[in-house]
Amino acid sequence: MCLLDDGSTHDGQTHHLGTLAYLETEIGPPDKETDSIPRPTARSVRHQYDFFTLDVTLKEGRRLAIRDKCGTSDPYVKFKYDGKQVYKSRIVYKNLNPRWDETFSLPVDDVTKPLVVKVFDYDRGLQDDPMGHAYIDLASLLIDRKEEFKVDLEDPHVAEDLGYLLLDLTLVPKTSDEKEEFSRADRYFSLLDQLSLTYWKHKYLAKRNRLVETQRSMKAQIWSSVVSLVLIEGKGLLPMDDNGLSDPYCKFRLGNEKYKSKVAGKTLNPRWLEQFDLHMYDDQTSVLEISVWDKDVGSKDDFMGRCQVDLSELKREETHHIEKELEDGAGSVSFLLTITGHASHAHSPTCWGADGLHTHLGSAGNETITDLANYMPDPRERLEVQRRYSLLRSLRNLNDVGLLQVKVIKATGLLAADFGGKSDPFCVLELTNARLQTQTIYKTLNPEWGKVFTFQVKDIHSILEVSVYDEDRNKSAEFLGKVAIPLLRIKNGERKAFFLKDKKLRRRTKGSIVLEMEVIYNSVKASWRTFNPKEVKYLQMEQKFKRQILVRNLQRVSRLVMAVVNTGRFVKSCFEWESKTRSITAFIMYVLMVWNFELYMLPLVLLSIFFKYYIVRSVMEGRTDQQEVRADEEAEEEEQEEDEDDEERGKEKSKSFKEKLQAIQDVCQTVQNGLDEVASLGESVKNAFNWTVPFLSWLAVITLAIATVVLYFIPLRYLVLVWGINKFTKKLRNPNAIPNNELLDFLSRVPSDEELIDCKELKSDDTQQPSPKKKKTS
Repeated sequence: MCLLDDGSTHDGQTHHLGTLAYLETEIGPPDKETDSIPRPTARSVRHQYDFFTLDVTLKEGRRLAIRDKCGTSDPYVKFKYDGKQVYKSRIVYKNLNPRWDETFSLPVDDVTKPLVVKVFDYDRGLQDDPMGHAYIDLASLLIDRKEEFKVDLEDPHVAEDLGYLLLDLTLVPKTSDEKEEFSRADRYFSLLDQLSLTYWKHKYLAKRNRLVETQRSMKAQIWSSVVSLVLIEGKGLLPMDDNGLSDPYCKFRLGNEKYKSKVAGKTLNPRWLEQFDLHMYDDQTSVLEISVWDKDVGSKDDFMGRCQVDLSELKREETHHIEKELEDGAGSVSFLLTITGHASHAHSPTCWGADGLHTHLGSAGNETITDLANYMPDPRERLEVQRRYSLLRSLRNLNDVGLLQVKVIKATGLLAADFGGKSDPFCVLELTNARLQTQTIYKTLNPEWGKVFTFQVKDIHSILEVSVYDEDRNKSAEFLGKVAIPLLRIKNGERKAFFLKDKKLRRRTKGSIVLEMEVIYNSVKASWRTFNPKEVKYLQMEQKFKRQILVRNLQRVSRLVMAVVNTGRFVKSCFEWESKTRSITAFIMYVLMVWNFELYMLPLVLLSIFFKYYIVRSVMEGRTDQQEVRADEEAEEEEQEEDEDDEERGKEKSKSFKEKLQAIQDVCQTVQNGLDEVASLGESVKNAFNWTVPFLSWLAVITLAIATVVLYFIPLRYLVLVWGINKFTKKLRNPNAIPNNELLDFLSRVPSDEELIDCKELKSDDTQQPSPKKKKTS
C-alpha cells in the first residue's frame, strides 16, 4: 500500500508485500510547490506510453536483521523486474545500518509488473542468507516526480523485525523514439545528462566500457570450448544423517565457472539426471573439481567427498561416460562429459573421420566436428566408409551400425531473446547420449554456423535432436527452438530448411534451421541391433502428472480396447448368424483352417495381415494429409487446454495445498505413465502392421517368412529346446549380458502415435506465425 501526497492510500496488486511510505519524520514531506501540481499515476497513463524508465537510488538500510554469529551482517541488495535481475549492489561488511548511495536506471515495459527488492547477507563459500524482501507497485508511482520511500522488509517465514530500506524512485514516460534512443549507448548518455544522474552516468560509462570490451572479446570467443555435462547418479555415498541416509548434491567447478545440482533426498544412491554446460578458457585451469555435499536444514552442509578430472587428458568432440571414485572410498559419481563448441578446429577437413574409424570404431562416443569452410569431400574416403559398412562386413563389430554426417549451415528468423531485438544463438545436436554443439554467433537472428558433425550410429532407429539456444552470460541458456529427425527419414545429400518447434515438439516457434545430412549404415547390423535392448537416454524430460495427459492416455487405451471389443463383436455376430452370408463363409474357413492347421501357418497369417495393410497404405497414401491435419488440430487444442489448465492451477492452488496433494499426484502419475506404456505398446503394434516405418515392417516380414520355413522343416520341440538352452546359458556365456525380450525390443523401435507427432515435419503451408492460445469462454 502506498501513501500518496494527499494522505490517501492506493492499493497495489494482490501479491504486493512491501509497505511504502513517505519519510515525513526523517526526510520531510513533499515540496508544497511541487505538490500543488496534480500529477497522474502510472496506472492511469500506462496505455498512453509505450515505454518508461525507472530511476532508482538505493540510499541506505536501517535496523537490518542479524545473520552472523558476531551480531552483525554483510548486507547487499538485489533488484529484479519481470523475473530478471536488473541490479546488484555492493556488499557493506559488518553493518546493520549500511549506506550505499548507489543509483541505477532500468527500462520498464509494463508498469503493472512489480519491482522486487531482496536483501541478502553475504557468506563466503556458503549460501547467502536472506534478510527480507519487498514488492514495489510501479503502477502507483507518480509520473515525472522523484519520490522518497521507506521500504519495510518482510519474510513470511520470520516473525522478527527485518528493518527497512530508503529509496528514491522516479518513473519517466518515454515515446517509441526515445525507447530506441535508450537502447543506444551514445544517445542514452545524453538522456542521463537531462536526468542529471551524474554519479550513475560515470558508473554506467565504466560498466558500459567493460561490457563493450567483454563483447569484443566474446565476438572472438574468449572461451576456448564448452564442457557439456550430464550428471547421472552417485553410488555408495556416505551416510551423514542420523537415519543412516543423506541428502546429497554435487558442486562442479572449472576455473571461475560453477554449477550446483539439485538435492536428492534421503538416499545413498542418488539419481540426478541433470544437464549443464561449463566454459573452458585458455588462461585458466583445465581441472574439473567435483565435490559432494549433504544438505542440512538449519546448519552448515556436510562435506561427503571430492574428485577431480583433468580435461586436458580427454579427447575432444567425443562423449565420455565417466564413473569417478571419490577420495577415501566415499562412493562414486557417474556422468557424461563432452568437450565441444570450439570456434575453430584442427580436425581433418574431410570430416568423415576415416582415420579415426581405423582406431576408434566401436569405442564409446566417436564424434567429430570441423568447419564447413575447410570441408573437402574426398570420394576415396567416402568409398572407404561405404566399404566398411557393406554387407560383406556385416559380422564385424556388430555394435558399429553406421555413421551420420550433419552439416549445420545456418538458421533464419530466430526469436529475439535479448533486449535490443537480437539473440546470441548456438546450436546443440544430440543423438541419444552423444551431445555436440556449435560456437555462439553474437547479436544476430540469422546465424551462419557452417559446421560439419559426424556421429557414430549405434542404433539406426535413433532420433537426431537439433536444438537452438540463446547464450546468456552467467545465466542458463534460453531455449529458441527444436526439431527431431529420425535417422531413417534422412534423405542423403539433401539441403533442407526445418521449421523449429517448441520444447514439447507440438507447436511451431519462430525461425528455421538449414541442415544437410547423410547417413551410411549396414542393414544387417541395423536389423540385428533392432532385436537387442535399446540404449537408454539418460537425459529425458520427466513426465509430470497433468489432467489433460491422463485424459489423453485414457482415450488412447480406450481406442485400443474398442478395437478388441469390435473384433469380439464381429466374431459373436458370426456365431449368432446376424448375416447368413458372413456366418457361412466364416464357418467354412474355420473348418478348413482347423482341419489343415499346421504351426508354420501362424506366421503366414501374420504375413497376410502385413500385406493387407501394405496394399491399403498404397491405396490410401494420398488421403492421409487431411487426417494428419485433423490430428494436428486436435493435438494443438489439447496442448492449449493443457497450458490453460496449468495456468489455472497455478493461480488457484497454493504451495501448501500442492504439498497436501503430492501423494495423490504421485499415484495419479503412476497411473498416467502406466496407461502411456500400455497405449504406446498397442500403438507400436498397430504402426508395425501399418508400415509406418517401412524398414521395421519389412524386417518383420522377412523374420516371419524365415520363421515359416523353419517351422515347416524343424519340429517344434527342437526349437523350444534350443531357445531354452540359449536362455539358461546366456549369463554363463556373457556375465554382463542384459536380460531382454526380442519381441519387446523390436516393438520399442516402432514409434507410437505420440512419437510420430513429435517427429512430424512442419510443411511449408504451416509456416505462419504460431497461432495464439485460445481464450476460454465462460
